[in-house]
Amino acid sequence: MRMLKLAALFLACAITQSCAVPFYWQAAAGQLELIRKRTPIERVLADPNQDEQVKVTLGRVPEIRRFAVEELYLPSSKSYTTYVELGRPYVVWNVIATEEFSVNPKRWCYPFTGCVAYRGFFKLETAERFRASLERKGLDTYLAGAAAYSTLGYFADPVLSTMLAGGEQYVASILFHELAHQVVYIKDDSALSEAFATAVEEYGTERWLARHADAEALERYRRKIRYRLEFSALVSRQQDRLRAIFAEDLPPEEMRALKARAYEQMREEYAALKAAWGGATDYDRWFEQPLNNAALASIATYRRWLPTLKARLEELGPRAFYAEMTELAEMSDISRQLVLESWQNELGERRVADTT
Repeated sequence: MRMLKLAALFLACAITQSCAVPFYWQAAAGQLELIRKRTPIERVLADPNQDEQVKVTLGRVPEIRRFAVEELYLPSSKSYTTYVELGRPYVVWNVIATEEFSVNPKRWCYPFTGCVAYRGFFKLETAERFRASLERKGLDTYLAGAAAYSTLGYFADPVLSTMLAGGEQYVASILFHELAHQVVYIKDDSALSEAFATAVEEYGTERWLARHADAEALERYRRKIRYRLEFSALVSRQQDRLRAIFAEDLPPEEMRALKARAYEQMREEYAALKAAWGGATDYDRWFEQPLNNAALASIATYRRWLPTLKARLEELGPRAFYAEMTELAEMSDISRQLVLESWQNELGERRVADTT
């Protein structure tokens, strides 16, 4: 039945002028490959020829799923009861793009999921060709591999080999994140949907580690989250800096020079931040690449509303938070924005009060 739904989706897109038929064909083929290769986890664990480290990490998945359902109140679906060995480092590669003088990502629209700030491909070479086509049009682009993605409950998503390299904690984080998408997903609002799932991911991972890991592992994770928060603030400051530059009525050559200087300043700020971290190298690889507006958008999409939503989750607990987010998802764009800004302001006022 699910395969028929996917075929119907592709057929509907193929006869719609706004759909890119090759893109939907590769998406359908990639999803069907995952469906075809799924193997029940218990069968993988019983296979004497299976890699032992794969079996150790996969063996924790049933307990992670139970924790997700019983402690985080996430869906008790058939997702993550099967395993797929992909033989590649990522399941999909996402392309993000912006105009040369804008920090706002280009959006692509799809049936069911609405408009999102990226386009995903199951083959790296296809993603690279698409990226090159956007660059020829003068856009800033960014290409990033993803270890997992959610079908929002339309399919029973498997555990992928691409998820296992990070170990048990990484698998738990991904499961919490992707199952959260099955609870609340806001069409046409990537920033809010991803912030919601990331808030659940971080909230759940910290509690999983508190229950199942030692104090050192928990402290490492909390430090990682603090670094991530400070890095995200750095990205946000850079976007604000660029918005101010792009708002000026300047010749393109002057705009490019100011843009380049802004990225030099960002690198200098990262060097200072890294020193404050005692030399931690968490984001060195990100800064080693050529930086542009699309690279910023790849971070901002996940982080814009995260501190606000995580604070709400901590305050309300999962059930009440999910109910509140469900109501939020049903509001108009303007009403939703006003509510989010009010929560953000409340959080800021509380933090100011806590420091005085």
